Amino acid sequence: MQVGFFFWPYTLDLCERLAACADRHGYAMIGIADTPGNAMDPWVSAAMTARACRRARVALCVTNLLTRHPAVSAAAIASLDHVSNGRAVLGIGAGHSGTKNVGLSKSKAKDLAEGVTFIKTLLQGKPATLGTAGAHLPWVERAPPVFLAASHPPALRAAGQTADGVFCNFGLGADNIRDAQAHIIAGTKAAGRDPQDIEIWQIAALDCSEDRNVAQSKVGAMLAFLAGYVIGDRNLEARGVPERLRAPLLELRRRYSTRPGEADIKLVAELGLLDYLSGRLAICGNPQDCLAQALAAKAAGASRLMLTVSLASDPVRTVELFGRHVLPKL
Repeated sequence: MQVGFFFWPYTLDLCERLAACADRHGYAMIGIADTPGNAMDPWVSAAMTARACRRARVALCVTNLLTRHPAVSAAAIASLDHVSNGRAVLGIGAGHSGTKNVGLSKSKAKDLAEGVTFIKTLLQGKPATLGTAGAHLPWVERAPPVFLAASHPPALRAAGQTADGVFCNFGLGADNIRDAQAHIIAGTKAAGRDPQDIEIWQIAALDCSEDRNVAQSKVGAMLAFLAGYVIGDRNLEARGVPERLRAPLLELRRRYSTRPGEADIKLVAELGLLDYLSGRLAICGNPQDCLAQALAAKAAGASRLMLTVSLASDPVRTVELFGRHVLPKL
């Protein structure tokens, strides 16, 4: 099992310390989140992180098609690939906090497919058009992979049609993984692609502490954030949500913040959603708990985990503990 993690880059020190953790413990990928207002610029942070680590792949996990033109992101990921000696991965998503925090809407699945195709064409050194815009990056020497982050069936199918990989936000249960992969495979078949060519990473929140109660109490901040777009606000039955939890999840969707904090932790507990959301969307607790949950995800069909590090607790300590006690056993 390959394991990576991503985080919001609040400070240079945090980027450097987590980059060192990634190399020291053998994490396969380190990702930088893109949320204007929440943290530093992701491209500056990713370049600094790439220079601070030597082995882990470095991903934008994830940016969107709206706050920057796709041609700009294509040039940026090609530059990051050069800086990192071929370790860059571009993650594109519909937009959540990254668009909401600046008052923009999300991209639809059709827009995502067109945007990914446009970027991939540019990264092959070929001219490309998107709507009325045309671009060309003749200086690009290597095409870094372009992943699509997807949590809803249309986006999962779009990923199968166009992307090199998927950051899959659907849950770690066997039914969640099975349903998500079915949508991805449907997309590959529609495009005449081989499903084996798609690299799938399952996303989940991570909080690892010597005290499981501390981890479980803090992870609620990330669970509220993840549930905001994994669960969504429409057709909860199709997303595998039990009927008794649909009303509380809609209330969570209405009240949560795209800037996770103590209020979200209390909200998840108040609505009685901690057990369900942590079971579906998180690996949390002490190292023994985290190992058991990661192995359960592996048994359910996950071969790669991309873990969003809870920032309610100490992110460096979390990554260190998981890297020292859990990762070697995976």
